[in-house]
Amino acid sequence: MGQTQGLHYLMASDFDQTLSFNDSGVELAEILGVRNFAQKVAGLARSNLIQQGGELAYLIRHDPEFRGVRREHLIEAGRRVHLKAGIRELVECLQSFPGHRFSFFVISAAPKDLVSAALEHLVPASHIFGTEFDHDPQTGEVRAILRVPAGYGKVAVLDELAASTHVPMERMVYVGDGSSDVHVMLHVNHHDGFTIAVSENPQLARIARCMVLSDSAFSVLVPVLQQMLGWRVGAIRTLFEGRGFSLEEWEHASLDRIRLSEARDPIEARHRILS
Repeated sequence: MGQTQGLHYLMASDFDQTLSFNDSGVELAEILGVRNFAQKVAGLARSNLIQQGGELAYLIRHDPEFRGVRREHLIEAGRRVHLKAGIRELVECLQSFPGHRFSFFVISAAPKDLVSAALEHLVPASHIFGTEFDHDPQTGEVRAILRVPAGYGKVAVLDELAASTHVPMERMVYVGDGSSDVHVMLHVNHHDGFTIAVSENPQLARIARCMVLSDSAFSVLVPVLQQMLGWRVGAIRTLFEGRGFSLEEWEHASLDRIRLSEARDPIEARHRILS
């Protein structure tokens, strides 16, 4: 089915509005009773004080309304995040991919505790890279920022993964949605990797190798299979049906608009792919 057999690939994805529908900072702000979160983030973006994507980390450390954030707040916010469908199926499919080996990681400027809580039982915490804080052992409040994977920070994480997994950049896939993903997408493209935008962000539209607009995280496999691995349309449909999805809409032009639904008989479809 694929042109290359037995190779190790790596897929890395952003979190906010890539695997989820909303910014996780909104959930945290609601827990804390902060009502002007969007305005605070917009003000930081206009000031160019920090790298795009790192606004929440800056607010948690420096804004008086966020000073009381503790680890339990981050975990609760993560549990409230509205995730996209198909994440479990995506991870499971990558773990048992026909003829290939895929590793899946999440690289996000959102707090790691928050992302880990949101993706609990879906993605191992060891495969999640997010903002890390030093918490006061007595009060539990954040007293320092240890690392923020935003902007060039995402590039650094991806380079570390390439070194630790021994996967060359040309077998890297990065999925993102916003301006904070520009640097890492440029980096992956420069080394002949594959980049996917899941929003119509104008900056990413000029950079990403392809664009997928869908409510299902599983949909990002379509361009990977077709453009990166050279699968035919029929084989792609069979794989999706075997995982319980039906490719009802696939408008392939300069971007991929995809809508998935559960197959009528996923058990029968699974038998079809295995036979």
